[in-house]
Amino acid sequence: MKNKVIVGLSGGVDSSVAAWVLKEQGYVVEGLFMRNWHDTTGLLQSDCHWEDDLMFAEMVAKKLDIPFYFVDLSEPYRKRVIDYMFAEYEKGRTPNPDVLCNREIKFDSFADEARKLGGDFVATGHYCRKDEIRLKSGRIFRLLAGKDENKDQSYFLCQVSQSQLGYALFPIGDLTKPEVRKIADRLGLATARRKDSQGICFVGKVHLPTFLQQKLEAKKGKIIEIPSTYDYKKWEPGYPDDTDETFLAAAVSPHVYDPLSGKNIGTHNGAHFFTIGQRKGINVGGYKEPLFVIGTDVEKNILYVGEGQSHPGLYRKGLSIRKDDVHWIRTDLAMAEGESREYMVRIRYRQPLQKAKLYQRKEGIYFIFNKLQRGVAPGQFSAWYDGDEVIGSGVIEK
Repeated sequence: MKNKVIVGLSGGVDSSVAAWVLKEQGYVVEGLFMRNWHDTTGLLQSDCHWEDDLMFAEMVAKKLDIPFYFVDLSEPYRKRVIDYMFAEYEKGRTPNPDVLCNREIKFDSFADEARKLGGDFVATGHYCRKDEIRLKSGRIFRLLAGKDENKDQSYFLCQVSQSQLGYALFPIGDLTKPEVRKIADRLGLATARRKDSQGICFVGKVHLPTFLQQKLEAKKGKIIEIPSTYDYKKWEPGYPDDTDETFLAAAVSPHVYDPLSGKNIGTHNGAHFFTIGQRKGINVGGYKEPLFVIGTDVEKNILYVGEGQSHPGLYRKGLSIRKDDVHWIRTDLAMAEGESREYMVRIRYRQPLQKAKLYQRKEGIYFIFNKLQRGVAPGQFSAWYDGDEVIGSGVIEK
């Protein structure tokens, strides 16, 4: 009997071609569209809403001659993704809803719905790959980067578990985006020329302050400019000795500012609406180079900024992840306390991989980078790779 695959048809070209690839491979394929968001607060008007996505998904299913279903997952999405997002911003942290959406919705709530339809697997249009290896302890699934380096989405799946990977298929991971478009064009799929979705997963492209003001209060606060001559720590390239605990603690500590160390240059509408490295929304002119956010204090509602891309306040030597927030996709490779290991690390989507050394300690993992990193933002996910394989990830504590 052939395996049945439930494809998450989103109304985009990637999931459309994923469904076709699976059908060509001999699977029994069915499409399932999920509605995850109702509110249009903060949405930019040029973006299509979910009704348009549903229409395109139905057209693709009809063209491919596969059964099509609809499910509303807006309640778990609100509780497990959006509420978490609001809570993190309120604390002055920067969450990544797309990573959460994959862990909590696409490969959890949606996968549950796929099982109800008799699915042996769930498939998506992600640009990543999966394989498996055999160990004495059993099978281990590996999450690999997509072949298209410009579209690789493995970072967005850095929080999936072994059980979630085992149930997942990524049919277009070996294709490039132009190849996917070409296939869709040849098949005459309605999504062939449709633009890629942008913004928050299943919500769309939003004006973030407006979106966040649904639950977070806007409140005036000071903007303090910190000069580049501020007393920043000096770091040399390379890693410390494995036993240098003082270095580790200092290297992962965020920059801390005293309002008296800078100049009051304006006001903002809430420090919790900003993130480290942000340029837009500061709205203070008169400078030769752009101003960037280099620090936020949500308790005192102060925004700290610095002038220019090379301002030292934008750069850090390291970061840390609390023990409870460390997630190993490769559970067989989890580090023991006191162990250190070199990996390639990514702290945001599309960032080129960076060399770093990971130090496992009782309280969590310390990351020390070979080169200073720009815009380390607490709340974001740090993912570590061995070659093109995602080994683990975690929420940046500081």
